[in-house]
Amino acid sequence: MRGWGLTVYAVFFIAFIYGPVLILPLFSVNDSNFATFPMAGFTLRHYAGLWGQKPLLDALVNSLKIAAGVSVLATALAVPAAIAVTRHRFPGKPAVLSFMMLPLVIPSIVMAVALLVIVLRFLGIQLSLWTVAAGHVVICLPFCLSVLVSRLEGFDAALEEASRDLGCSPMQTFWRLTFPLAGPGIISSLLLGFIISFDEFVIAFFLTGTENTLPVYLYSQLRFPNSLPGTLALGSLILVASTALVVLAEVIRRRGVQSDNPGDL
Repeated sequence: MRGWGLTVYAVFFIAFIYGPVLILPLFSVNDSNFATFPMAGFTLRHYAGLWGQKPLLDALVNSLKIAAGVSVLATALAVPAAIAVTRHRFPGKPAVLSFMMLPLVIPSIVMAVALLVIVLRFLGIQLSLWTVAAGHVVICLPFCLSVLVSRLEGFDAALEEASRDLGCSPMQTFWRLTFPLAGPGIISSLLLGFIISFDEFVIAFFLTGTENTLPVYLYSQLRFPNSLPGTLALGSLILVASTALVVLAEVIRRRGVQSDNPGDL
């Protein structure tokens, strides 16, 4: 009886979390401009019509460019920070780590307003895709750092000590030992940073200029009923791609890390 109770609870929990999300691809193949039951029929014309919308494709390209650059920059900044946190002791280390993780707990709207004030009032920079990318680096850095810290803590630091004992310089130890062993974590960090930047809306909404990112463009199209089917279709594609990247990032991150948990991949 206890096992059945846990099973029922798990089913309701998954339905509560993912049910609203799964409605998105369901209505994306509905042969109607309105998301209502009963469905009018099955169609893929909403997906085919995406490629003829130039503003949408421009927004998609903008988001891909920003996400690619942000993931590389955030990971490049997170690698030395993760090495410092996991391999060295210094005064105020817990406080420094907590400060670097602060964007994880600050509401996005608060972070967006603060960045907007800094960009316009203090720096005097015009809003553009560059300001959006800078804001995304701020919010992606803690995620990349957490992935890399968990990876670097997953292998024996004595290997690095042995490398230095054998005459390798710190830089040689990094490129010949640390970097290859941390490779799965670095790839996972890149994928995770890409996903977070690509899907982020609030900071992009506040910091964007005349060029929109894809989430901002999709939000603007919700005011027009005729644009809803295309929005649902594109949202479904993003959902599938994001899920695949998250799973891939987690699989890569766990590769080569020993775990006693039988549920780990």
